Amino acid sequence: EFLLMGFSEEPELQPLIFGLFLSMYLITVFGNLLIILAVSSASHLHTPMYFFLTNLSLVDICFTSATVPKMLWNIQTQSKVITYAGCITQMYFFIFCAGLEIFLLTVMAYDRFVAICHPLHYTVIMNPWLCGLLVLVSWILSALNSLLQSLMVVPLSFCTALEIPHFFCELNQMIQLACSDTFLNNMVMYFVAMLLGGGAFIGILYSYSKIVSSIRGISSAQGKYKAFSTCASHLLVVSLFYCTGLGVYLSSAATQSSHSSATASVMYTVITPMLNPFIYSLRNKDIKKSLTRLCGMTATKG
Repeated sequence: EFLLMGFSEEPELQPLIFGLFLSMYLITVFGNLLIILAVSSASHLHTPMYFFLTNLSLVDICFTSATVPKMLWNIQTQSKVITYAGCITQMYFFIFCAGLEIFLLTVMAYDRFVAICHPLHYTVIMNPWLCGLLVLVSWILSALNSLLQSLMVVPLSFCTALEIPHFFCELNQMIQLACSDTFLNNMVMYFVAMLLGGGAFIGILYSYSKIVSSIRGISSAQGKYKAFSTCASHLLVVSLFYCTGLGVYLSSAATQSSHSSATASVMYTVITPMLNPFIYSLRNKDIKKSLTRLCGMTATKG
């Protein structure tokens, strides 16, 4: 068994932490479900961009569900215990969802690149077969990556200090607790982080550099605004996810404080998935219309 130490050991703060995280979790699940329902119920939204957005919303729900419910349960039962099998399982799903989020954001950047830089060939290039293949490959690669990293933790032996200074079983924290040699684990972890995170980020930056060049070539101001508005939501989500994720690792490397790392991790594990539906719905007229119609239909039936 491991002990998830969470954010604070002070009893008077536990109700506040419970209420705060329960609220954020419910908003995340409800908001992302609304996006999925809005896209599913409107036939004119059955396009590649909204197909990827639906997958992203599904992943956001799973991403938050991998960590927050266990933390809420531990606060409610006044227990910090998580079993070894539970820890490995939680770590697997967290790595899986994080990798899938990175892949989907990259695929969405490519979709925007094709839509703006090659508008006449968009429907030919982004055909249903390719869209399905891109998502399928993203799921498979994420599953293989998380399986590899989780299985590499299994042979490690752990000493008596089994306290994880985090609110979930984070891979780096688990490796630090091990008594056995973790050189290979660290090598694989940092290599995959650089390959997936760094490679995907470079791909996104390249796509948007081409998009900006294309937008600058548009003569009318209205055309420029329309082209940029289709990318604004995705740019906000990418910036939020990568900046907070990068901030976590930079802050933990600078301060060497596990507690500050756990607090900073909330930004990309909980807050980003919660804000994604607001960012997309507030900046997207089609989503807003679909949600309004969906709410109207629900009110009429009621």
